Amino acid sequence: MRGIGKSFGTTSVLESIDLTVLAGSKTVIVGSSGSGKTTLLRLLSGFDLPNSGTIRIGSQIVAGPGVAVPAHRRGIGHVAQDGALFPHLTVGQNVAFGLDRHERGDRTAVVAGLLELVSLDPSLASRRPDELSGGQQQRVALARALARKPAVMLLDEPFSALDTGLRAATRELVSTALSSAGITTLLVTHDREEALTFGDQVAVLRDGRLAQVGTPVTLYSAPTDLATARFLGDVVVFPAEASGGRVQCALGLVAQSSTLVGSCVALFRPEQLVVETAESGTTAAGCVARVLAIEFQGASQLLTLELAGAHPIDVPVASGATYRPGDQVVLRSLGDAVVFAAG
Repeated sequence: MRGIGKSFGTTSVLESIDLTVLAGSKTVIVGSSGSGKTTLLRLLSGFDLPNSGTIRIGSQIVAGPGVAVPAHRRGIGHVAQDGALFPHLTVGQNVAFGLDRHERGDRTAVVAGLLELVSLDPSLASRRPDELSGGQQQRVALARALARKPAVMLLDEPFSALDTGLRAATRELVSTALSSAGITTLLVTHDREEALTFGDQVAVLRDGRLAQVGTPVTLYSAPTDLATARFLGDVVVFPAEASGGRVQCALGLVAQSSTLVGSCVALFRPEQLVVETAESGTTAAGCVARVLAIEFQGASQLLTLELAGAHPIDVPVASGATYRPGDQVVLRSLGDAVVFAAG
């Protein structure tokens, strides 16, 4: 996609979208409601046309000035949020619906192979969709889309209606199936965990523009702005002064990830912060804090800490830690602070 823009009347929905997706890779387009995700997916699918820019699939331009390849000729598979299975057809008939009408051979064997590809037992072919779990239904929808042998697969928040545990398991199975088939995939979601675990590449869409594009690790550990950092995970932010490759903040003197000088904000992920007993003593990058509250969360517990000259912050610790409200602790950081100019 190059220079993609889309407006509805006087309302601009997408502006100057440039995005390259490598063949066989998985890209996640993530953003909050109203960011333009659905519109972008419709442009890729061919259900709508951009006002500016071009869309290319492989060597073919499918949308652009004077070009409008219809949806059914773009070689794109699509899996919607609800799977959109035909309730009056069996699982096997749903999958076979995606096969080329002129395709020769044993359709039963082809359907069985597609079900196995998405980690479903071929014996499920005789069942109706309402006899399957939500995760199984989504994998049947994927098998049906794969039957058309698409060059590109578009997934429109296909896991959002599933329960948490089922969502993670289904996401992993779908990801494995698409990788095995070598199909270029774009997933649209508002879920940050989904974005970071599913994609080889993540594109953050905000207010109709791409805020940042990169690998999940890059976007999480080196966000280009505070809004992107907050969107992709919990953050702890302190006012700071930067100088000589370090920042002075409530935690003390901490290395920074940039060469910024002057007033700034220093950002840490909660997992970068280490809580120790006060007897451990302070370090060059540490400070004394007081425990205000403790929230048990199963495998971990969340400490609310009061630091001198800073607002209270929440820091996760192991559930076996024996802290109590009122305890003094030492808080220090691991790794560099991500720094943004103040204001």
